[in-house]
Amino acid sequence: MTIFDEPKIDCHNHVIDPLHFPYIEGTRYRPSGQEIGTAIQFRAVMQAYGVQYALVVQPTSGYGTDNRCMLDALAHGEGRLKGIGLVSNDVSSARLAELKAQGVLGVTVNLSIEGVDYFSHADTLFNRLADLDMFAQIQYQKDQLVGLLPLIGRTRTRLLFDHSGCPDVRAGLNQPGFQALLRLADSGRAHVKLSGMSKYSNEPYPFEDTKPYLRALLAAFGPQQCLWASDWPHLKAPERLDYGPLLMYAQALMPDAAIRHQVMWETPFHLFGFGG
Repeated sequence: MTIFDEPKIDCHNHVIDPLHFPYIEGTRYRPSGQEIGTAIQFRAVMQAYGVQYALVVQPTSGYGTDNRCMLDALAHGEGRLKGIGLVSNDVSSARLAELKAQGVLGVTVNLSIEGVDYFSHADTLFNRLADLDMFAQIQYQKDQLVGLLPLIGRTRTRLLFDHSGCPDVRAGLNQPGFQALLRLADSGRAHVKLSGMSKYSNEPYPFEDTKPYLRALLAAFGPQQCLWASDWPHLKAPERLDYGPLLMYAQALMPDAAIRHQVMWETPFHLFGFGG
């Protein structure tokens, strides 16, 4: 049995459908061409590669806090999809509860776009998420995480970290942002996605310069706190990416089938409550 035959959950992907859900005015980036991926297209990808469940992440590009496209995908996902939304820092508890009732498990905290200062005092948002047992999904680059540690330390919110923490592969494993991420493995409330290699690699596929970082994350967090994700349909990718080679990368990174099963099935299945 290869990874193509094994059960899988994709923990980070986007649904982008400007024909049926036009982009908001003033969006910073308008996905086009191969960056567009509709819910129908993603269901076909899931079927082709044996992906039983998926976590659909609201993209900042195109839609911002207009979650309608993502929510429509969840509503028509036949129980196979859950979501991560995008909201303003002052979103009400009532609105978060509405999103949760529609299958949204948390919201994105995107330091790489908004900057650290925008979120450094977002205690109210983090506390409201904690009260509802929802996740703060944190995306950052290089050492930005260091600036968010005070907020993380004084709140109790469950944490998801996107794209391996997007380290600077030229700075080595001891760079402050990556070490901060590794230390959060012992917090008991953090999980990390082994994904997004093209976003921080300086090499083409198979992204050999990213593997030391992913191995360090696996060692620190363990398979019980690691997740796998494709990042389909690969917004702003520097080169063409396909689903199959990304699965082959995961198999090379995790040659032990038991570890793959934990990371790509058991951990997300229970963490996100799929199948219930």
